[in-house]
Amino acid sequence: MKVTLCKHRKWLIGAGVGLFLAATPSFALFGVGDIVFDPTSYASLVQQLTTIQMQYNMLKNNIEHFSAKQEWQTALHALENVNVANMFGETAGINIALNANNPSASLTGWKTATVPMNSSASTYLADQSLGSSRMSQVAMIETSDAVSPDCLTAIGQYRSGRMQNLTANNSLFSTQFDITSSTNSEVQQLNLLNAAEAQKMGETQSQGALQNCVASQMMVANMERRNAAAEDLNTAVLVQQQRSSNDTSAANEGSTWDTYLP
Repeated sequence: MKVTLCKHRKWLIGAGVGLFLAATPSFALFGVGDIVFDPTSYASLVQQLTTIQMQYNMLKNNIEHFSAKQEWQTALHALENVNVANMFGETAGINIALNANNPSASLTGWKTATVPMNSSASTYLADQSLGSSRMSQVAMIETSDAVSPDCLTAIGQYRSGRMQNLTANNSLFSTQFDITSSTNSEVQQLNLLNAAEAQKMGETQSQGALQNCVASQMMVANMERRNAAAEDLNTAVLVQQQRSSNDTSAANEGSTWDTYLP
C-alpha cells in the first residue's frame, strides 16, 4: 500500500513540474479561475492602437486643418472695360462689341470703322479674272469683313463672361483657401476640386474662342502679305518683259514703254 501511494505521489509531482515548465507568459489574476492576462498580446494591441491614433491625427490635420493654404494664394483681377474714343461716330458700336456679347454691335461697328468699297466696284470687277491682283484684294477684304466682327464678338463675350463669373470665381477662390473645419472635410474638398475643374474647362473654352480669333486674323494678315509679295514678283516679271519688247534708247523714243502704270 505504501508503495502504491509513493508511486501516485511521484506521478503528481512529475505532472506538476511538467505543467510549470510548459507554461506560457499568461498568468491568472487574483488567484486560480480569474481572468488570464497575456502581456505579449497586450503589448501588441497597445502598439496597434498607438499606430492607428497617429494615422488618425495625421489624416485629421491634413483634411481639416490646412493652416498654410495662404502660401498658394494668388490675386484674381477683373478685366476693365475698353473705352475707345468716338469723336465723330467713327467707332460707333466698337465699345459695345468689345465689352459685351453683342454680334450685332460687332458687325455694325466694323462696317462703320472701315473703308467701304465703291458702289461701282462690282461693275469694274466684273471684267477682272479670278487670280488677278484686284480679285485677290476683294477676297482679302471679304475675308477680313467676315472674321473681324466675329473676333470683336469673341473679345466682348470673354470680357462680359469674366465679369459675370467673377463673383463665383472669387467665392470658390476664397473657400479653397479657408482653413476652418467647416469647409475642409474630404467630401467638401473633393467638391471644391470638381468646381475648380469645371471653371477651368469654361475658361479653356473661352480661351479657345480667342485663339480661334487670333488664328483668323493671322490668316488675313498672311493673305495680305502673300498678295503683296506676289504682286511685287509679278511687277518684276512684267518690267522685264516690257524692257525686252520695247527699245528704251534715245534713238527710239517713239516706242518708249509708257504703259507701266495701270
